[in-house]
Amino acid sequence: MLYKFKSQACAEVIMLQPDAETLLKIIGKLPGAQGIVTVEQIPGAVSALRQAIAAQKQKQANAPKADDGEKDDGDDSGVSLERRAIPFIDLLERSAAAGKDVVWGV
Repeated sequence: MLYKFKSQACAEVIMLQPDAETLLKIIGKLPGAQGIVTVEQIPGAVSALRQAIAAQKQKQANAPKADDGEKDDGDDSGVSLERRAIPFIDLLERSAAAGKDVVWGV
């Protein structure tokens, strides 16, 4: 299933369900078929995402490195939270600057 995040301020951001639901949980929103991040909620959402990214980076920096080609116990997808979140953060920031809410649907 896909989540489509939309705003009147810029192009939509489309994500696969697991990634979108992870981001929604970070910003304190319940995953679901529809939802909204209001202009007033956007600064807190962006802050929560940036804090989660920083925490993941810190965890990775402190994790022991895998030797002899062994895979570490990190994210199995190989894609960091930061890479997944940046388009969503950009959508949120552009929407806030334009005074527009962000909505989603599946």
